[in-house]
Amino acid sequence: MKSYYFPWQKRGRIFASAGQHLWMMSHNQNPCALVLADRIRVYFTCRPEPDQRGYSASVTSFVEIDRNDPQKVLYIHDRPVLELGGLGTFDQFGVMPGAVIPIGDEVWLYYVGWMRCEGAPYSHAIGLAISRDGGITFHRYAEGPLLARTPSEPFLQNSPTVTLLNGKFHMWYSSGTRWFMHNGRAESVYVLMHALSDDGIHWEREGTPCISALTPDECQTNPSLLELDGVYHLWFCHRLGKDFRNKKGGYRIGYATSPDLRHWTRQDEISPLEPSPVGWDSEMICYPYVFPHNDQLWMLYSGNHFGQDGFGLATCPLP
Repeated sequence: MKSYYFPWQKRGRIFASAGQHLWMMSHNQNPCALVLADRIRVYFTCRPEPDQRGYSASVTSFVEIDRNDPQKVLYIHDRPVLELGGLGTFDQFGVMPGAVIPIGDEVWLYYVGWMRCEGAPYSHAIGLAISRDGGITFHRYAEGPLLARTPSEPFLQNSPTVTLLNGKFHMWYSSGTRWFMHNGRAESVYVLMHALSDDGIHWEREGTPCISALTPDECQTNPSLLELDGVYHLWFCHRLGKDFRNKKGGYRIGYATSPDLRHWTRQDEISPLEPSPVGWDSEMICYPYVFPHNDQLWMLYSGNHFGQDGFGLATCPLP
């Protein structure tokens, strides 16, 4: 198999939510791109101010950037692309994008919905919304999720990436393996898993972790898949299971390859991207989204505090 190396070069922060709208007061999590003829639309999660009880919510919207000058923001959308779910639904308090893919004349948004809980603080599940106006507004496929808890996967499911290969839909997603208490706080452990579908709606899960862990209780999320020369490349982010809200234990970029989409070899050192000495991504690098553009690979990613400080771009030559 061909040897690969990805010498990422940071191109700076592109956008930070800072009160452009009342529902866009902070955070830029889970950036993912829809490449258009004259621009690149980047969907992401942002947040309004916490409510009177200090509780947050998450909504999804987008900005559009110049195809050749990504620091140039051409447009900031004026509303969320999908309203929060109704009372008691899986996405009542959060809609977070995972994958945006054109399907015929439609654009499909696979997303994470979240619900507040007692005991464990939240629950995640994976839903689908469909746009018939080119990805501007979306409508739920159903009020319920496509992937949620099962007897064999009893905890959260989130952060899907979806790819159509040889007539089959493939999803890599993050699935919780347990909750535990640490310093009086409930913390979750989650790993990457794989599912298959003929129609993108009904999924068969393999139910086993895809990627080996480097540390005990390592958490893995936000996979991004790319095929190059018949080899499959998967980028994701990972963190420590405990004491991760800091530079030492926070999210970093992971990387693995596979010849067949089932057997993965982890080699993080082949795709290094480390925090900067200072600034918006000096403590954390998370939520990668990798795609080819202009004879390069582009990686959108979020920065410090789980994306609180914005999202930016790194690039490298196509190998």
